[in-house]
Amino acid sequence: MESVDIAVLLTVFGSILCFGSAAVLALSWAFRNGQFDNFQRGALSIFDADEPVGEPTDFFPDHRPITPAHDPQHEAIQGE
Repeated sequence: MESVDIAVLLTVFGSILCFGSAAVLALSWAFRNGQFDNFQRGALSIFDADEPVGEPTDFFPDHRPITPAHDPQHEAIQGE
C-alpha cells in the first residue's frame, strides 16, 4: 500500500469512529434525559382544536375528504 492509501484509510476510519461515537453519545444523552419516555404525547402534540385527532383537514382543491361525519352513505346507515 502506498502512503496515500493509508492516509485515506485512516481518514475514513477516523471519521467513522468520530461520527459513530457522536451518535452513541447523542443516543445515550437522549435516553438519560427521558427523550424516549412518552412517544404518545409527542405524537399528539401536532393536533389542536383546528385539526382534531382522527379528522383529516387536508384535501385537494377539487376533492373534499370523505369521513364518516361527511359521508352521505354513512349517514343513511346511521339513520336506519
